[in-house]
Amino acid sequence: MTAQKLPAGYLPDERPPVGKLILFALQQIIVMFPATVLVALLTGFHVSTTIFASGLATLGFILVTGRKIPLFYGSSFSYIAAICSITGAQAFAGPVADDKIAAAQFGIVLSGLVSIAAGLIIKQFGQEAIEKVLPPTVTGSIAIVIGLSLAGSAISNPVSLPSNVTEANQPLALNLAWVICLVTLLSTILFSVYLKGTWSQIPILLGLLTGYVVALVLGLLNDINFVDFNKITDSGSLFAIPAIGFALPHFTLPLPNLAAVAAIMPIAIATIPESTAHLYQLDIYVNDLAKKKNSDKKYPIADKLGLNLIGDGLGDMISAMIGGPAGTNYGENLSTMAITRNFSTPVLIVAAGITMLISCFTPLTAAVYSIPSAVIGGISIYLFGVIASQGITIMHTRNVDLFDSRNLAVISTILIIGIGGSFAFEGGMIPMFGVKLPAIATAAVFGILLNLLVNIGKNKSENA
Repeated sequence: MTAQKLPAGYLPDERPPVGKLILFALQQIIVMFPATVLVALLTGFHVSTTIFASGLATLGFILVTGRKIPLFYGSSFSYIAAICSITGAQAFAGPVADDKIAAAQFGIVLSGLVSIAAGLIIKQFGQEAIEKVLPPTVTGSIAIVIGLSLAGSAISNPVSLPSNVTEANQPLALNLAWVICLVTLLSTILFSVYLKGTWSQIPILLGLLTGYVVALVLGLLNDINFVDFNKITDSGSLFAIPAIGFALPHFTLPLPNLAAVAAIMPIAIATIPESTAHLYQLDIYVNDLAKKKNSDKKYPIADKLGLNLIGDGLGDMISAMIGGPAGTNYGENLSTMAITRNFSTPVLIVAAGITMLISCFTPLTAAVYSIPSAVIGGISIYLFGVIASQGITIMHTRNVDLFDSRNLAVISTILIIGIGGSFAFEGGMIPMFGVKLPAIATAAVFGILLNLLVNIGKNKSENA
């Protein structure tokens, strides 16, 4: 009788050999890179700083969680609209002024306190305490608002034409831009649906590369610089070799700004259920692998929800202190770990270190800036829609009763205030009582207070 072959894989406290360690680390970087960089391009933050902050925040998260929770920190799409309301950034227009970034940084630092506070409450009183304030009717609705509020940005990206487009060839350039956008969108969707294995975890990267190549070819054939090589090389030539150099990212310090606090800080509540879901998934995957490897060791990861949220909040604060956007633990990295059965914390530590090194490689960050806005638009249509869809998923998986008048009141008012305010007023700022209030933050605060009000005296036996 032959011995049963144990499955390959690494548990959180196991370390692969050096060669595999680096390979697995590079894989983690690849899957987080497109989305993290895209956030910087859309919010006006510096790409190199955002990349560096992602790695540094990951190290901070792993340290504060005692190396017990192998998750990677990346920039969150949930904050894009709120950050842009402060920075005034135009998608893919390059970094905004330092003072605008610094103002947004202050709001992000304080948003980290929201996650830390939620983590401390859970550690002290249990998960039920936080769910009384943030039930799925609130968090799900806010996620929908965040995704849909970005719809205008996504759909307007393709009409942002290159600088060398004349009035005579503008109709042609616009048509080609939409072709690039649609090719990027459809290829990203098809890659995510039909690819298998590890390839299925990088549809954003593959879709971006497909759109980039199409933009390059169409641009060369029609003398339209959809891909601007001046951002990669000094000569602007396709065949010129960019100077290889290293430079520290552009660091900035946060500056107090009450408007940034009001706009950005409440968004943290929408990332809590996402982070929680990732933690529970990780617990299942890790303990399933431990069982299959005949390990007697238990990994009570789900019991560390409070610690996870504290680490998430700390990640926001670390990122924002040096000029990076807000973030959360990444589903792309978690999915990659699940497929490869590699949950090694040392792999993520190495990945974080390599990420910080990459941020100092100047030709890479220059190449990122050469991505056409039409390509960004194609990816954004998909990604921003996914954010909104996740809000529906939150309510569906938590069995929210949509026939309950309490739930309908909370959901409907959050949606209309958040979405209506985002599109009806410039910058998504609602004029109210002599001041201008950020639409998403106003919707979030109103929804939380309304939920508490309508549920006064509600029996525990009643459905949520």
